[in-house]
Amino acid sequence: MADPGAPLDPRITEGVVHANGVDVHYLEAGSGPLALLLHGFPDSAHTWRHLLPALADAGYHAVAPWLRGYAPTSVPPDGRYQVGVLAQDACALHDALGDGSPAVLIGHDWGALAGYTAAGAQPERWSSFTALAVPPLGSLLAGFTSYTQLRRSWYMFFFQSPLADGAVAADDLAFIDRLWADWSPGFDAAAELPAVKAALRGPENLTAALGYYRATLGDGYKDPALAEIEGAGFLPVPVRTLYLHGTDDGCMGAELVTDLSDQLPVEGSRVELVSGTGHFLQLEDPATVNRLILDFIG
Repeated sequence: MADPGAPLDPRITEGVVHANGVDVHYLEAGSGPLALLLHGFPDSAHTWRHLLPALADAGYHAVAPWLRGYAPTSVPPDGRYQVGVLAQDACALHDALGDGSPAVLIGHDWGALAGYTAAGAQPERWSSFTALAVPPLGSLLAGFTSYTQLRRSWYMFFFQSPLADGAVAADDLAFIDRLWADWSPGFDAAAELPAVKAALRGPENLTAALGYYRATLGDGYKDPALAEIEGAGFLPVPVRTLYLHGTDDGCMGAELVTDLSDQLPVEGSRVELVSGTGHFLQLEDPATVNRLILDFIG
């Protein structure tokens, strides 16, 4: 395995595929209809180590890629990191690794943003969508009028500075240790952080990960051809959606999770708060998160 850290279930193997101009490395388990699991920042495919075998047991081909720029996935030569290209990546992986049927889509943090956009742009590809820790784009913007949420989101604005590359990299990425501690208070992430740091330790990989924020909030490169697909991500989600959020999330406050019915209008969609968990709820309480997802997609 290219990913160190906490041990993986022996049924989980690693593969690579060329999709949307990038060599995408991924973890996979099981066979059957595709279930595509997208991670966020600062994280790696390893974040899904509990859910991958559970989905395999439920009859899915569960695939968790490292997102573009996160090692061992290649750094894109065109420097595109905006959410529209992440959605294109998801659709390209569905083409490359799916069986032609609609797939289960699951995303955490940036993976959730990519999922809202992929589902909005090409809903026929997805049988359901589960988003974790970042509310739908149509409701998220209202949270950024709140001082409390802006204070939590300071790092997004710091990442616009050229100082961020050096500050985040210093002392073996100690910045990331602090983010995890702040975002998932009380959670011992010692087993998870080696995999996260392996994905971001290369200077080109860290710059790529920060590039997601720079393309969204700053002067990072934005491909104008992606404007239409990105617009789809702000519309109500057109597939059945489960939204999960930790009650103690220190990154995106639980108060952002109000009435999401206008953003999740498809019958059967629902919202669940997972008590006692923070931002990385899929690792903090995998038994509850796995149960909620498997019940929903089943």
